Amino acid sequence: MTAKATITSASLAGAFATALALIAAQAAPAAAHDSPDTPGKEKCYGVALKGQNDCAAGPGTTCAGSSKVDYDGAHWKFVAKGACETIKTPHGTGSLAPIKS
Repeated sequence: MTAKATITSASLAGAFATALALIAAQAAPAAAHDSPDTPGKEKCYGVALKGQNDCAAGPGTTCAGSSKVDYDGAHWKFVAKGACETIKTPHGTGSLAPIKS
């Protein structure tokens, strides 16, 4: 194998490893959002801005960042425990349960 081929192979391997690390890093936070054991936090529906929800909620969504509109009652965001129902939005306050439209 020539020096040029060795360098090319090493570069490609490095790029592949970087791509895998980035994919794994993006998947890890989504899994953490599903954890029911998030100390000091609770799920609060109807308070997330577009694209800033913490996880899945209804048809057509996958997980974090999938909400298409602000303050959608089907999407939730983790907030400090006890704060949810005090958060004011243009549609009322946050809720500990999904808000039906």
